[in-house]
Amino acid sequence: MASLNRVLLMGNLTRDVEVKYTANNTAVANIGLAVNRRYKSGDDWKEETTFVDCEAWGRTAETMGKYLSKGRPVFIEGRLKLDEWQDRDGNRRTKLLTVVENFQFIDSRSGGGGGNRGESSQPQSAPQPVSNDDIPF
Repeated sequence: MASLNRVLLMGNLTRDVEVKYTANNTAVANIGLAVNRRYKSGDDWKEETTFVDCEAWGRTAETMGKYLSKGRPVFIEGRLKLDEWQDRDGNRRTKLLTVVENFQFIDSRSGGGGGNRGESSQPQSAPQPVSNDDIPF
């Protein structure tokens, strides 16, 4: 049977992008994203927020770390990944997260780069996708 693992998310960053480097000097960024859903229940409008943990690798991680900060809106394309580990007590733990494969800047704040891969500080007329070919999976 065929399968598809594709995620499209648009939301606001819940914290500044945290970029670290692996032993072989590959950048990895941890990103928190808040995605809102507005719906009508009876006569009232309600809103629910879903918090999604994301990770980016390589140049994508570095670009996100350089131009994105808490509160900024961003569009993310990626895939789901299940992280597994053992906690201090030896219990098996899991967490579902989104691996960022592409992203687009949504706004064009001053110094935001306008989606131009960090090559210039001049904003572009339309957001440009940033892709990552360095994902080690």
